[in-house]
Amino acid sequence: MLAFIGALNEFSFALLSAGLGAGLTTLGAGVGIGRIAGNAMDGIARQPEAAGKIQTAMIISAALIEGIALLCSVICLLLCLK
Repeated sequence: MLAFIGALNEFSFALLSAGLGAGLTTLGAGVGIGRIAGNAMDGIARQPEAAGKIQTAMIISAALIEGIALLCSVICLLLCLK
């Protein structure tokens, strides 16, 4: 085990952090969009007349979450390619 740890260099840690970062980014974006969609469906079920406004807010929020997820994925890719 110690030989394995000794063989790791800074590039190995960069790849590891890039992989973990990309995974956590994907997980966070999925959970965020899932919560938005669930709460939006709950809101639409309670007030069907406000469905248009709720859907618009939901789409804008989902787009912002996807934008942050893409930015974090690019940062992880830059860590990997450095």
